[in-house]
Amino acid sequence: MVKFFRSGNPLTVLLLLLYTLLVKFFYLLHPSTYVADGSEGLLYDLLVNWLQMLVGKSPLFFTTMAIMMLFLQTLLLTRIINHHRLFSRSTYLPAMSYLLFTSLWQGWNVFSPALLVNLIMLWVLASTTELYTRTSARDVVFNIGFALGIAGLFYFPAIVFCVLLLISLLIMRPFRLAEWIIALLGLFCPLYLLGTYLFLTDHVALLRKIPRIGVSMPIVHDYKVWGALIGSLFFFILGWLLLQRPLKKMLIQTRKTWAVQIVYVIVAILVPFFSVHFSPDYWVLAILPISMFVGNVYWTITNETVANIIHFITLGYVIVMQYFS
Repeated sequence: MVKFFRSGNPLTVLLLLLYTLLVKFFYLLHPSTYVADGSEGLLYDLLVNWLQMLVGKSPLFFTTMAIMMLFLQTLLLTRIINHHRLFSRSTYLPAMSYLLFTSLWQGWNVFSPALLVNLIMLWVLASTTELYTRTSARDVVFNIGFALGIAGLFYFPAIVFCVLLLISLLIMRPFRLAEWIIALLGLFCPLYLLGTYLFLTDHVALLRKIPRIGVSMPIVHDYKVWGALIGSLFFFILGWLLLQRPLKKMLIQTRKTWAVQIVYVIVAILVPFFSVHFSPDYWVLAILPISMFVGNVYWTITNETVANIIHFITLGYVIVMQYFS
């Protein structure tokens, strides 16, 4: 099966859709509504309330929305990876990996602020790859900061991704203080615009719902969470190790882009700890960049038999955790 996703043939999208139904079918059979644990942002609350006005609290609708968003994210991720040639040839392996590894834990398939933030982070990912080639990147860093500011209005701890932006500037470009200041201005601009709108419409009280942030050091007892986390981190480390040899043959821009992805994974793992109420559901933020390294594992293993064995072991674990645990 892996060899079909190794190809960059556009018709692979149809196979990817069938694969989505395979690994997500359990969640469609047992749908959930949406995440609402007190850590969500103001825009997320408004969006959920609007959707409830349309369809009510339909678990099937919200789960279908979540799975459609995951599928859309795989397509966007594939386009970014292939456009910037992060692999030597076009491939759908990271897309397959994202669908597979988000299936490790049910909370990663529920409509949540994290899924909306992942959509924004895909645009951020595409923009950061342009930093190296731009003579002047002030417009790009402002737009990235602005996007992260909007992400913070859906899930306020996503503001922590500003660390990723600043480190990306260090990796991709020589230090320019003006660009850092412009990035921070872009970060606070959505909050300023929203605050101005709420003030003019006499809804200032809603501003209290925006800064939902804290520091949590939870103890996770669910073995499914540990299984999903350990499996994801194992493949991330393995993918990073297997990347070392081909990395030397890549262009400087590509090497720097991969370095940014490592920082992306680390920051995304830390973001949920700044929630008011910690939830492992928000670790789906880290699965997005991790899937690139998982895809590299399958890409590097050229022996199709070995690659298929690894894939079917992972797929088998997913099915056992879904149906028989």
